[in-house]
Amino acid sequence: MDIEQVRNYCIEKPGVTEEFPFDESTLVFKVMGKMFCLLELNPPHFINLKCDPEKALQLREEFNYIKPGYHMNKKHWNTIELEKVLKQSLVKEWIEDSYNLVVQKLPKKLKEKLLQN
Repeated sequence: MDIEQVRNYCIEKPGVTEEFPFDESTLVFKVMGKMFCLLELNPPHFINLKCDPEKALQLREEFNYIKPGYHMNKKHWNTIELEKVLKQSLVKEWIEDSYNLVVQKLPKKLKEKLLQN
């Protein structure tokens, strides 16, 4: 999955915005103001995704291109080198998981607002 496909997949989700809060090469996707994906636009292309802590450890053991979240809470975030992922469906699954984890933690008012979109 290339960076444009990642961007398109993320931005089509309900309540998602994109911005550059850190620098001009790290695109951040937020759902209702909360980060769920960071995408490095300069090669090599990496994404940071939120992950259940147990699953995060499991994925790091299973795939050598998944590391603890760079500049993130290493318990809850993974960094994935996009060029090394062989199945596009895996990237989509991990993005979906990250998005859903963040949505689950949203305050009730924000969840209701999200459902109205």
